[in-house]
Order: sequence, then structure tokens, then C-alpha cells
Amino acid sequence: MYHSNLKHLWFLVSGRGMVDIPKTNARVSLGVQVQGETSGLVQEELVKRSQAVVNLLKARQDVTKLETASITLNPRYSPKDGNQIIGYSASNLVHFQIPPEKIGRLLDEAIKTGATRIDGVTLVASDEAIAAAQKQAIDAASKDARSQADAALGALQLKQQEILSIQINGARPPMPIAMEMTDLMQRTASMNLASTPVVAGEQIIETFVTLQVRYQPAQQ
Repeated sequence: MYHSNLKHLWFLVSGRGMVDIPKTNARVSLGVQVQGETSGLVQEELVKRSQAVVNLLKARQDVTKLETASITLNPRYSPKDGNQIIGYSASNLVHFQIPPEKIGRLLDEAIKTGATRIDGVTLVASDEAIAAAQKQAIDAASKDARSQADAALGALQLKQQEILSIQINGARPPMPIAMEMTDLMQRTASMNLASTPVVAGEQIIETFVTLQVRYQPAQQ
């Protein structure tokens, strides 16, 4: 984009920077879901199973950022009329991180301990790696934009005076794609996740830098 008015001549040029970094963390959503006839029994069973799962996760040194995501207790209604309460359903969901290569065995242990739900596994790079890659991407995008500006001005026999503004777009990484998991309430007995291979791959950090460049004719 070029712009001119009697005294000021300027144009915009955008550069792109991309950095690939390994996905070294897995964000896991794991939970316990219980159904029963009374709310008291359901809550009691939920607490017992949830505590066993949490104790397992706390005992693992490779598990980090463990936190409770949600706790729910809801009535279950008769499918016939929809008004009569026939029982209750409760759930407790936790989030944590673990190295990808250790997901399968840990999930298998958690299921045997009492977990009944795996709501999702998302593979991501570490926060430190993302921050460093963002800086590298900005650096690469800035150099790309500057190189394009120099090439354009040289081809048109123009001289650069100064860079008026710098705009950084898309410095944040794209949202990671979650692995699809399933509700395990009816299938835990037949599944063995310990041997399931997980290949983390890489995460792309992409940034665009736009420069507003003032120039003058070469003969001036």
C-alpha cells in the first residue's frame, strides 16, 4: 500500500515469521462421574473416587498444574414424564499437565483407581518455549518486512527516510488441536491405554509485522 501527500510519502509492508517448537506438554481433562438413587450416596461415592484419583496424580512428580475444573450434582428425571426424580448424577473434573509420552500409562492407572471420564488431551509446547518462539518469530517477521521494503525501494529507485510505525499481528500461537477421547463409564474394563502411543509433533508460532515506511525520491 502506497500513500502520498505533497510532503509525506509512505507505504506499508508486511513480513512473516514462523518458528516450529516441539510439543512437550499434554493438558489432560480427567474426571469421575457417579450415578445413584440418592444425592447423599452419590456425593459420598464421588468424594471417595475423586480423592483416590487426586492422590494418584499428586503422587506423580511428572504431573504439574493440577487443579479442580468443575464439580457438579444434578437430578436425573424419569424418561417417561420428565418430572419424577429417579436418581442423581455427580461429576468432578480436574485438569493437569504431563509429558506426552507418559499419558497412556497414567490414564490407565487413573481409570483403575476410579476415573470414569477423559474429557480431552491437548498437546502443547511449554510456556517458556512459546514465549521464546514468539520473540524469534517477531524478529524474523521484522527482518522479512525490512527486506521487502528495501527491495521495493531499490527497484523503484527510492530512498528510505524512516520507519513511522510498527504493528505486530498474530504474535500468539494458534489454538492447539485436542485429541478426541471418549466417555469411559461403560468401557474401562476393556481398555488398556498404557500401550497407546502418543506422538506430540510440533507447534507453529506465526507472527506478522507491518512497517509504515517513509521514503523520498532518489534524486532528492
